[in-house]
Amino acid sequence: MERESRNCQNCKSDFIIEPEDFLFYKKIKVPPPTFCSECRRQRRLTFRNTHALYKRKDSFSGEDIISIYSPDKDLVVIDQKDWWGDGWDPFDYGMEYDFSKTFFQQWKELRDRIPMQSMSNSKAINSDYCNVAEESYDSYLVSASWKIERTMYSDAVSNIKDSLDLHIMHRSDFCYEDVNCSDSYKLFYSQDSHSCVDSYFLYDCRGCTNCYMSSNLRNKSYYFNNQQLNKEQYEKQMANIDLSSYQVLLKEKSKFSELKLQSLHRFAHFVNCFNVSGDNLENAKNSFNCFYCSGGLEDSSDLFWTLGVKDCFSCGPGIGGGELFYETFDAGAGGKNCSFCSVVYYSNDVSYSFNSYNCSNVFGCIGLRSKKYCILNKQYTKEEYEKLLPQVKKHMIDVPYVDVIGRIYKYGEFFPAELSPFCYNETVAQDYYPLTKEQSIEHGFSWKNPDIKGYTPTLKTSDLPDNISEVSDDILKEIIECEHKGECNDKCATAFKIVSEELNFYRRFKIPLPRLCYSCRHYSRLNKRNPMKLWHRQCMCELPNHTHEGKCAVEFETSYAPERPEKVYCEKCYQAEVI
Repeated sequence: MERESRNCQNCKSDFIIEPEDFLFYKKIKVPPPTFCSECRRQRRLTFRNTHALYKRKDSFSGEDIISIYSPDKDLVVIDQKDWWGDGWDPFDYGMEYDFSKTFFQQWKELRDRIPMQSMSNSKAINSDYCNVAEESYDSYLVSASWKIERTMYSDAVSNIKDSLDLHIMHRSDFCYEDVNCSDSYKLFYSQDSHSCVDSYFLYDCRGCTNCYMSSNLRNKSYYFNNQQLNKEQYEKQMANIDLSSYQVLLKEKSKFSELKLQSLHRFAHFVNCFNVSGDNLENAKNSFNCFYCSGGLEDSSDLFWTLGVKDCFSCGPGIGGGELFYETFDAGAGGKNCSFCSVVYYSNDVSYSFNSYNCSNVFGCIGLRSKKYCILNKQYTKEEYEKLLPQVKKHMIDVPYVDVIGRIYKYGEFFPAELSPFCYNETVAQDYYPLTKEQSIEHGFSWKNPDIKGYTPTLKTSDLPDNISEVSDDILKEIIECEHKGECNDKCATAFKIVSEELNFYRRFKIPLPRLCYSCRHYSRLNKRNPMKLWHRQCMCELPNHTHEGKCAVEFETSYAPERPEKVYCEKCYQAEVI
């Protein structure tokens, strides 16, 4: 089988299907895709909402609940505790397959009638506003997280305590405004740094203690502006910088941005990897175009945010433990052979299903637990199921779903984005593939206009005290106007409040009050990441003391676009200068 070039029916660009891709599709008995990998990823993300939360009425009790589904969505939404209870039966909503309608029409009919979890926040204590969270304790507005305590305003974190404003951080305590860091203690305003203590403004550092405004360091102490000092000199320099002042902090952040540009950049972040491409991979082999994957990755392609997977294609985010997964996200826990699914755990041989657990041999189902041989939530015998399922798949091919702009969805494609219960700008798709309202509508996505807020700001950011030492407890009573005033594309809340736990943190670590709402701060952190996209480039090293003459000839795939100003080095040149 030879590699084949095809044209994406969404973006109209050409994409390559490799021989090993064809073998995978054959193994799972699915036709090759008609969307390119990037468009497939964007489409999946239109079904994932992690941090847009709303108040709405519980469809069963009529009481107010917090939900990922806005009140204008005509859905049956119930509190997650009731969803897990015995007060309803998913089989009560089962449907006989109707060959006069498309499969996706029928699936939407089922979805619109069956109870949906208000949000996903299991084993939570005093963490009502955390979503896609597991084991959260005394935490607030944290998403895509696991094992957090007293943590606020963060995303994609695990094993975190007493920290605020983080994105992609693990096994750390008392940290603030970090991106892609881990195993740290009292680390502030840093990026791509690990195992660091009592440090500020670090980029690409490892094992550093008491360091400030530095980059590309390994196992160093008392570095200031990338210069080695002794303890007394360092403390004297630090005493001259008042980071409790907002104006001083702005100047230091500007310096840090310049520092990052001048630093060396490794073409990709790989740890214990062989024959891979992508970025931020650990313990991976024979896997390509993958991003943020750890815990073991093997024989896979086009993945992101996975933990311990094998032989999976076009999956993520949130795959933890799985094999033979395809076009699936928020799933796993040891499952096998799951395609076109979301929130499906401990399950095998499941397709086109949502919010199901410990199931096998189910197709087009929602809300099932410990069930077998079901289609559209209707129970069948094994024999009936095995007879009907091929007919359903053939019907999906013969009678495809066509969306509003003419894209065709047959068996082998993920759900059409227009069936998502979320508008585009409510979803994680906006985080990775930001669009304007006009662009969203042009691409066939829905858009949610900003809600009219029922509050009036009582304090402008321009009137906030510059120094945290000047802030009294009265700030807890204020509604602070976000500096963006809703004029950005970052899901701006237009205003925000400071809560007591947050204020205590700012005071303890001498951090000035923020001027942006949580959502705008979240997007400012997202903008610091590289895109999940690869470009072919050559190493930029021209140093004479390396093994090459003149410019290094090594080529690679990297997430740094060619027009970017950073100095991007191959592995050997980077190691020669940094390690």
